[in-house]
Amino acid sequence: MDDETRARRDRCETFVLGDGRVLPSELLGSIGESVVPDTYGDGGVVAELESFVADLLGFPAAVFLPSGTMAQAATLRVHADQRGRRTVLWHPTCHLQTHEGDAYSRVHALTGRMVGERHRLLSRADLDAVDEPVAALLLELPQRDLGGQLPDWDDLVAQIAWARDRGAAAHLDGARLWEASAGYGRSPAEIASLFDTAYVSFYKGIGALPGCCVVGSADLVAQVREWRRRLGGTLHGLWPAAASALHLLGERLPEMPARLTHARKIAAALSNVNGVRVVPDPPQTPMMHLLFDVPEERFVENARRLADERGIWVWPQPMRTGDPGVVRCELSVGRATCRLDPEEVAAAFQALCL
Repeated sequence: MDDETRARRDRCETFVLGDGRVLPSELLGSIGESVVPDTYGDGGVVAELESFVADLLGFPAAVFLPSGTMAQAATLRVHADQRGRRTVLWHPTCHLQTHEGDAYSRVHALTGRMVGERHRLLSRADLDAVDEPVAALLLELPQRDLGGQLPDWDDLVAQIAWARDRGAAAHLDGARLWEASAGYGRSPAEIASLFDTAYVSFYKGIGALPGCCVVGSADLVAQVREWRRRLGGTLHGLWPAAASALHLLGERLPEMPARLTHARKIAAALSNVNGVRVVPDPPQTPMMHLLFDVPEERFVENARRLADERGIWVWPQPMRTGDPGVVRCELSVGRATCRLDPEEVAAAFQALCL
């Protein structure tokens, strides 16, 4: 974000997306008081968070890591090494495929194989077309690039059974597991229990400082912990991010059902707005994608006008689609969104289409 855009945002008083503008001092305040620090990842609040997350998700062990990019590739590496196979299956929009600079192959010598089609959810039928030996199947819940969609529960169970029948591990990209829990109406532990390992993020949805955990068996987690050290993730003190996560998990997790309800109310309000489409409709989790029938340049102009004239901050820049007359935006429903009446949100989005 350039200085002009940042200054425009800072003049706004109403924020539609997620938790809105969170000041660094507020983030640091989430660390809390009387924190016992760790030493190179051992003891203190890091061990306390790992125990909490393991219990929360119903696994024997958990390890805290500074980033999901480090965590997931290392976890898949361990699964591959245990099985003597290198291929990992995932959806075409998988984060490891699209945002991590091929770290899975260049660092861990894994082979990523995309399965299914980019614009729809992966299904058991897609997996049935795979014949090669597989180390692991990675499933993202919810599928962020599809607007937070979730597979049907029975098909999800069938996909994991497919992996197990072939001796492959099932790994959950649960960066937004907390939102998926609201969508399925099931606890995070019930969802995670389907998998051999799961990764969960603490800054997405929870709003904590960056960091994540991987849960699994004690043996597998110990190996991921070694990879954390090899990859430079065992910092002298991991306690600030761990303390922030532990502090916020308890208060943010119970909010997810209400966030989903509010997301669906916003989608309903948008049904009366010309030029805005909700994907999926209705939302399946506390997030959605919005398609605006407006060229990119006009969207940017309208967003600036909305900020300058009404003090409402939305997206300074939309995502492009294959149609130059349509742009796409992602709406994560957080605390800031929930403070706004759905009709107020709909009116703001209507102004983006003028």
